[in-house]
Amino acid sequence: MNSICKGALLFLGGVLFGTAGIKVLSSKDAKKAYTHCTAAALRAKDSVMKTVTTAQENVEDIYAEAKQINTEREENSKPIELELDDVPEQPGETDDNEI
Repeated sequence: MNSICKGALLFLGGVLFGTAGIKVLSSKDAKKAYTHCTAAALRAKDSVMKTVTTAQENVEDIYAEAKQINTEREENSKPIELELDDVPEQPGETDDNEI
């Protein structure tokens, strides 16, 4: 068989197979199966979206708490500035003016 004849036979076989496939795919049973598969996919999508939303809310809470912890830590680590007049005398120390 020459290549032209082979190509023509393959083309006709593809057309026949495609036509039969379209008839099978457009049958009532196939449509029912597609509908059930699509419904299952939509349920799965809803479930995933609920999980993602919950995870996102948890991440936002964690982020806010972490920022609060860092803010408190920063406030607590600031040095306290005292003036010399505010420093209490320790026992046993005498002022030069008191002698």
